[in-house]
Amino acid sequence: MSDAKYFQRGKIQELRAELNSDKKDRQHTKKKTVLKKIVANMTMGNDMSSLFQDVINCMQIPVLEIKKMVYLYLINYSRTKPDMAVMAIPTFVKDAEDQNPLIRALAIRTMGYINVEKVVDALIDPLRHCLRDQDPYVRKTAAITVAKLYMYDRLLVESDGFIDMLRDLLADSNPTVVANAVAALTEISERSDNIQLKLNMNVTTKLVVALNECSEWGQTYILEALMSFVPQDVGDAELLSELIAPRLQHANSSVVLTAVKVIIYFMNYMTKEDEIISMCRKLSPPLVTLLSNGPEVQYVALRNILLIIQRRPEVLRNDMKVFFCKYNDPIYVKLAKLEIMFRLANATNVDQVLSELKEYATEVDVDFVRKAVRSIGRLAVKIEQTADRCIAALMELIQTKVNYVVQEAIVVIKDIFRKYPNQYERIIGTLCENLDNLDEPEAKAAMIWIIGQYADRIENSDVLLDDFLYTFLDEPVEVQLALLTATVKLFIKRPTAGKDLVPKVLKWATEDVDNPDLRDRGYIYWRLLSTDPTAAKAVVLSEKPRISTETDNMEPALLDELLLHIASLSSIYHKSPQTFIHHSKPRFLIPSPVLNRQYQDPITSLPVQNVDAGSSRNPGGLDSNPYALDIVNLGNNTNGDNLLLDL
Repeated sequence: MSDAKYFQRGKIQELRAELNSDKKDRQHTKKKTVLKKIVANMTMGNDMSSLFQDVINCMQIPVLEIKKMVYLYLINYSRTKPDMAVMAIPTFVKDAEDQNPLIRALAIRTMGYINVEKVVDALIDPLRHCLRDQDPYVRKTAAITVAKLYMYDRLLVESDGFIDMLRDLLADSNPTVVANAVAALTEISERSDNIQLKLNMNVTTKLVVALNECSEWGQTYILEALMSFVPQDVGDAELLSELIAPRLQHANSSVVLTAVKVIIYFMNYMTKEDEIISMCRKLSPPLVTLLSNGPEVQYVALRNILLIIQRRPEVLRNDMKVFFCKYNDPIYVKLAKLEIMFRLANATNVDQVLSELKEYATEVDVDFVRKAVRSIGRLAVKIEQTADRCIAALMELIQTKVNYVVQEAIVVIKDIFRKYPNQYERIIGTLCENLDNLDEPEAKAAMIWIIGQYADRIENSDVLLDDFLYTFLDEPVEVQLALLTATVKLFIKRPTAGKDLVPKVLKWATEDVDNPDLRDRGYIYWRLLSTDPTAAKAVVLSEKPRISTETDNMEPALLDELLLHIASLSSIYHKSPQTFIHHSKPRFLIPSPVLNRQYQDPITSLPVQNVDAGSSRNPGGLDSNPYALDIVNLGNNTNGDNLLLDL
C-alpha cells in the first residue's frame, strides 16, 4: 500500500495516545504506523516537537526501522529542544555497542548530526571505538562522522587524535572505508585555515589502486584527494596519469570530469612533451562522450571544455563536428558550443565552421543569431586567410535587413576594420545605408567610429555625424564618447566640414553632461585643438594597435586556478571560488623539481617556497611509514597556527 495515506494532518493528542497505547503489539506494527504519521507531518512542516518525550521512549524498541524514524525525529528537533535531546544519550551509547552493525552505525551518524554539547561529549568514546570496529560499514560511517564533528569542534578533533585515526583508515582493507577516510581528511583540510593535506607517493599509489573497487562516489572522493599529491620525481605524474586513465571510461560524469581534472593537474609536472600530447589525446573521447548526455550535463561539460582547450589546445582539436549545434539544443548549450567552435577554429576547418555559422545566423532565436554573427566577425579577426569570406558572409546578412543582425554585423565589422586597415573600406557605403536601423548603443558607437575613422573618404560624413548629434544629450555615455572623438577626427581631417560641429560638441561635453570621463576627454580635445593642432592630429589620429582575439583569453593566473577546480561550480561560473564561497581555500600549483613552468604565488607574486614537512627526520622528506601523519609548525609561527598533514 502507498505511504501517501500517512501525509495527513494528525492531531497531537491522538498521535500521543497511539504511541502510548497498552495494547499488545509484539511486532510493533502500530508504533511503526504512528511514527510514520509523525515523520510525514514533520516533513510537511507541521510542528511535532511536543511529542519529543513520547518519541524518545520508542528508542528502546530494538527494531531498525523504528530506530531510523526516531533518530530522524531527533535530528530535526534537537536544535529547538537541546535539553530534551540529552535524554537520548544513554540509548545512543547503548546502540553504539549493539550487535547489529547497522544500528551501531546509525547511532554514531545520528549523534554526529546533533550539535548539542553534551551529545558531542558523549559521542567521543563511541566514535573512537567505531573507527576501529570490525564491520567496514561502521568504520566508513565513523570516518564521515569525524568530518561532521570537526565542523562543530575543530580543537576537539585535533587534540583527541581523530585525525591520526583517519590516517590509519587509509590502510584499511575495505576500499569504501578508505574512500570515506580520504573524503573526511579532504573536507577537514578544506575547512581548516591552518591545516593542509599532503600525500606522498606510497599513499597516492595505494589510493589509485583502491579506485578499482570503490563505488562511483568513493572514486570521486579519492580522485579529488589526489590533487593533494605534488610529484617530486620524473615519471611520477606519468605513472599516476596512466593508472587514473581507465576512470575516463566510467559511466558516471562526475568520475570522468574529476579524472580529467587530476590528469590535467599532473600534466603540469610532466617533462616529456610526447607524454603530454598522448594524455591530451586520451582526454578527447571521454569529453566527447559527455556531450551525449542530457543538456544539463552537456552544459557542465562544455564550460569545463572551454577552460581545458585554452590551456591544452591539443585536446579536441580534431573533434569540431561534435560541437555543431542541434536544432533541439537549449539556448545555453548552443551559446556554449558556439564559443568552443570559435576557439577550435583554425585554417584547416574554418570553412565548415563558417558554413555552420552562416546557417545559425538565419535561425529564429535572437540571442543565438547575435552570437553567430559576432562569431563570424571574430573568425575574420582570428584567421586572416578567411577574412574575405567572413566579410562576404556579413554583407549577405546585412542585406537581409533584419535589425538585430545588421547591428551585430556593424559591431564586428568595426573590429575587422581595426584589424585590417585600408582593406575593406569598399563596404562602408553599404553600412551607411542602414543608419536608420541602429537603435542599440554598441552598434551606434561602432558606426560612429567607422564614420569618424574614414571621415575623409565618406563624402557626407559631416551630415551623418550631424544627424547623430541631434540626440547627443540623450544618448548613453558609450555613444557620446564615440560622437565626441568622431567629430574631432572629422575636424582634423576636413576642417571646413567639421568647424561648425566641433564647438557645439565640445560645449555639450564640458558643460552639459555629468559623466567625468566625457568631460575630461572634452577638455583634453579642446585644449589640444586650441593650443597645438599638430599635436592634436598626432594624438587623435595616431596609429592604433591592431586588435587580436588574444584579448578574449582568460587571465593565465585565473585559468591556472580554474583548471584546479574542474567539475565544480567554479569551472561553470568561470570565477574563482573565493568570489562566491566564504573562506574557500585558494588552490595553486605547488613548485617541485619537475614542475614544467614557472609559477608565481598569486598573492605575493614571488616564487612559492616548498615546505618539506619530513626533512628533519630523513633525507627524503617523508616518513618511512607510508601512512605517517605529521603535524608540524610551518614558518616562524610558534603557536602551531599552521599545520601540515603529511600523509
